[in-house]
Amino acid sequence: MPEPMTERGVALGVRRLADGASSWRTRPRLMVLGLVPALIVLVIVLASFVALLLNLTGLADWLTPFADDWGASMRGVVRVGVALVLLVGFIVIASVTFTGLTLAVGDPFYERIWRATEADLGGPVPDDGPSWWRSVLDACVLMAIGLALTLLVVLLGLLPFVGAVAGAVLGTAISGRLLAGELLSRPLAARGLDRRAQAEVLRRDRGAVLGFGVATQACFLIPLGGIAIMPVAVVGATRLARDLLGEAPLKS
Repeated sequence: MPEPMTERGVALGVRRLADGASSWRTRPRLMVLGLVPALIVLVIVLASFVALLLNLTGLADWLTPFADDWGASMRGVVRVGVALVLLVGFIVIASVTFTGLTLAVGDPFYERIWRATEADLGGPVPDDGPSWWRSVLDACVLMAIGLALTLLVVLLGLLPFVGAVAGAVLGTAISGRLLAGELLSRPLAARGLDRRAQAEVLRRDRGAVLGFGVATQACFLIPLGGIAIMPVAVVGATRLARDLLGEAPLKS
């Protein structure tokens, strides 16, 4: 039976994420390289947002041909409402897919950080992790789950009194757990563990996995935090994977 979640486990996960920041001192160039994927995705998102703004009126008109014959005031209200829905929808989708897109784009970058971290921690560097196509597929699954989770949080938010709080807590916990599993998949798969075996390892200390994931997810709430945290999270996940597997103590 897997061990129950403990305070120590949660603390271990948070500490491993904090430990990842030490690589800014030992391998600053590699960590700067790890910022590139998130910056690329951010530029794409911002460019898409600008394109949406420039074409917002035309899109609203195109989506509401039924209002062409309405009075000017009513037609204006409907099309302004549609434009606002488009803007809000874009922001929500961009927010929940940012991590998945960054992981897909950044796989070659993060593999270099993972290999360097394994070498720094000592012992033989394991075999290659998941293929690039597998990483892209996993990232797409993460994005799809993120969209579904957003819908769930919105629905929970409709509950009176406790809905907003319950939705926020549940959404952060689930998304953090999913993110932790995705970040831990490379060091675990590199040791020959398939998805079923990885799931078993993650259940050994649910608290550590959850603490790591939620702490990482919380950093995304800070402006530009998603860009800065990704290379740190890759290092932290590599360290945490060794803890979960009971491998040799870390050098640092």
